[in-house]
Amino acid sequence: MLSWDDYDENATAAAPQPSVNQAAMDTTPAAPVAEEPAPAPKADPEPAPAAPVIEAAAPAAEDGDAMAKARAAVNAIDPAPGLEALEMGAARVQVDDKRMINCRADLNQLVPFKYEWAWQKYLDGCANHWMPQEINMTADVALWKSNDGLSDDERLIVERSLGFFSTADSLVANNLVLALYRHITCPEARQYLLRQAFEEAIHTHAYQYVIESLGMDEGEIFNMYREVPSIAKKAAWGLKNTQNLSDADFQTGTPENDQRLLKNLVAFYCVLEGIFFYCGFTQILSMGRRNKMTGTAEQFQYILRDESMHLNFGIDVINQIKLENPHLWTPEFQQEISQMILEGMELEVMYARDTMPRGVLGMNAAMMEEYLNFIANRRLAQLGLPEQFPGAQNPFPWMSEIMDLRKEKNFFETRVTEYQVGGALNWD
Repeated sequence: MLSWDDYDENATAAAPQPSVNQAAMDTTPAAPVAEEPAPAPKADPEPAPAAPVIEAAAPAAEDGDAMAKARAAVNAIDPAPGLEALEMGAARVQVDDKRMINCRADLNQLVPFKYEWAWQKYLDGCANHWMPQEINMTADVALWKSNDGLSDDERLIVERSLGFFSTADSLVANNLVLALYRHITCPEARQYLLRQAFEEAIHTHAYQYVIESLGMDEGEIFNMYREVPSIAKKAAWGLKNTQNLSDADFQTGTPENDQRLLKNLVAFYCVLEGIFFYCGFTQILSMGRRNKMTGTAEQFQYILRDESMHLNFGIDVINQIKLENPHLWTPEFQQEISQMILEGMELEVMYARDTMPRGVLGMNAAMMEEYLNFIANRRLAQLGLPEQFPGAQNPFPWMSEIMDLRKEKNFFETRVTEYQVGGALNWD
């Protein structure tokens, strides 16, 4: 194995002998060597082969030509067209230049900060970093493989939850990378979007890790979003209301397109992440509270922690765009947004009925519908819209405690992690 300590020694030992040209360029005085008597000349000496010398000289000539071309190309660069293409000129970015969408300031300059909350969420996300394989799945595997450890209804919940979430976070990540990042023009918000995209990859990894650990049919689980109607409807709704912004020709800057972006953000954050996840998460976390599938429940708890932050970030972005573009928030548009949230809630109620045909884990479909009414009211209120379900209550108050980061146990108390730093890497 090669380490940094013996790198120079090994490199020297393995170094090739200098070529003819290298030897000619070496001006370091050589150590004196005892002269040996010259051999007597042959009667008919053979000429020395010229080919090796020519082959050694050819690369040097080519390298010289290439370097000359590189210098000429560099000297010919005119920075002005590049600056004009960025529509920013050479001026330094001022705080007042920044906008959440349709900003013409240099997006490569992270500071000065205008939206401190976006940067803080990025820092909080980094502080909450975790990886799926750090969670022990041994008890889950034993319970899943036992004949009487879980009821049929409980097994259905696990399978349906993994079937939806295993592809849902991939759909979310695609929307982030292909659509939202292009149109959000605030560098500190973009910084958080990059962190969120990585977290979505971790979530997909977590579902795959659970599926693999339990020995499930991976093809069946990952394809449920096409085969199971209650899952397929949610996926189809999500694609319909978010995918259009991934069109390469779509550009913000007009009231119509800016409203399309706002609708995408509401569908993405308030419905996909703010409603569609709640039934499955409640079911799995309720299972964990009963000391069943505890490893899977712990994975879901960390994912829910991330998703809660995603949701709060998205709502802040939406409200900031509303504040900077009040002309977009028309009464008619508000009606469209309210309708989207109601559609999302109804799809999640259908999913609850499909996954809980009977009472299970201290809950049933009717209780979940009440909970979703409560969640829909929360989403509407967070956007400044009137609630649609007066008096709706939360039948699962323990879910609020899990999502409240201040009330949770210390994230790092439940696991021991060995971090691998650069000095510990193997290079063999």
